[in-house]
Amino acid sequence: MESKSSSYLVFITLVATLGGLLFGFDMAVISGVLPFVQKQFSLAAAEEGWFVSCAIVGCVIGVLFSGELSDRWGRKKLLIIAAILFLLSALGTAMASSFTFLIIARIVGGMGVGVASNLAPLYISEIAPASVRGRLVTFYQLAVTLGILVAYLTNAAVLSYSQEHQGQSLGGLLDYIVLQEVWRSMFAIGVIPSLLFLAGLFFVPDSPRWLIQQGREGEGMSILAKINGEVVAQQDFQNIRRTLSHETGSYKELFAPGMRKALWIGLLLPLFSQFSGINAVIYYGPRILNDAGISIDNALMSQIILGAANLLFTLIAVWKVDQMGRRPLYLVGSMGATISLFLTGICFYTGATNSLFLLLSVIAFLACFAFSIGPLKFVIAAEIFPNKIRGRALALSIMTMWIADTVVGQLTPVLLESVGTAITFWLFAVCCLISFWVVYKMVPETKGKTLEEIEDMYMAPH
Repeated sequence: MESKSSSYLVFITLVATLGGLLFGFDMAVISGVLPFVQKQFSLAAAEEGWFVSCAIVGCVIGVLFSGELSDRWGRKKLLIIAAILFLLSALGTAMASSFTFLIIARIVGGMGVGVASNLAPLYISEIAPASVRGRLVTFYQLAVTLGILVAYLTNAAVLSYSQEHQGQSLGGLLDYIVLQEVWRSMFAIGVIPSLLFLAGLFFVPDSPRWLIQQGREGEGMSILAKINGEVVAQQDFQNIRRTLSHETGSYKELFAPGMRKALWIGLLLPLFSQFSGINAVIYYGPRILNDAGISIDNALMSQIILGAANLLFTLIAVWKVDQMGRRPLYLVGSMGATISLFLTGICFYTGATNSLFLLLSVIAFLACFAFSIGPLKFVIAAEIFPNKIRGRALALSIMTMWIADTVVGQLTPVLLESVGTAITFWLFAVCCLISFWVVYKMVPETKGKTLEEIEDMYMAPH
């Protein structure tokens, strides 16, 4: 019976994390597509910037409606909507007849990312047993990094295949999307995981906590028993009913004394994850690899190396988050990120940009981010809010992440030009140090606790 429950839980998690893979793929595929689209549509600098960033507009729209609707309609229905949005975007971008149509399709994909970035970790946290919840939610972040790597690999593979078969005929549509306009097949690859995600969602249950909240107690209890066994399911069921009895389900609940602290944590951790400098490091990564004397044939290959490193180091979080706990892992990672960014700034300040020391400090930062700041924002934010308002509260948290992502994207080039690379990295180091302090002062350890026990921790008088 236990192995049957484990298999069921693994299947649910794999389906839900496909939302993370599509998130990573959708955001990273643009790197290979951009040069071809820019050339084909003769894009000016502003149009090029809009093509890259328009998906963020979709993300914001997706997050805005996903929180409210998931608390009303359920987590599963919104994940199905996300899968449909991903599928429409993959087909739309692959077959776009104009630049305007391409932008619309990218915004639709961004909406899918927005919904998935909110609902996939939320859904996993509500399904998972307390003993492995951290690990299973971290699988979502692992899937995001895998999606980024898949985009880099498929971009490189499709481009290589197209170049090898120039002058030949693959027949009809393939000639058009692979040989004549190769960027279309880079987008079209996304159809495969989108279909898998959509099909898989029809075989997974809705969140048992949401079902119980809706008065569908028999269905909710049945799912809890299938995942946890009858004894644990009965305990969880009673705890869920108890917490629901004193929850209002209104936004005012987030400003109650205990929940106010949870709200601050839910807003600050996603904020710091973007202000840690991860995007600047990814941007500078290929150049740093080259300057350090590592022979890289092209930009796509260097992206693959960084993507693989990010994936590898995220596995540390999957491995340790339910053993060490969220708090120690975050504290170690954020302090490590602070030190490595400070050392990276020193390398740029002293002009040692072609040294092995710079390469090591950048990889150290990537490692620290990947096992702490990156994945743990989802783990912690998905488990600290009350049942009745969890969808809307997590949406606020994820919205903060996307807004911070936009601000950092606009601010980084300005900082690099006005104060220089060294000071820019030192500013990111300060942000990581502040995140260390926030977690040290505010975030309690929650490993092994049910979502209801965590809610009690925050609501208890301090």
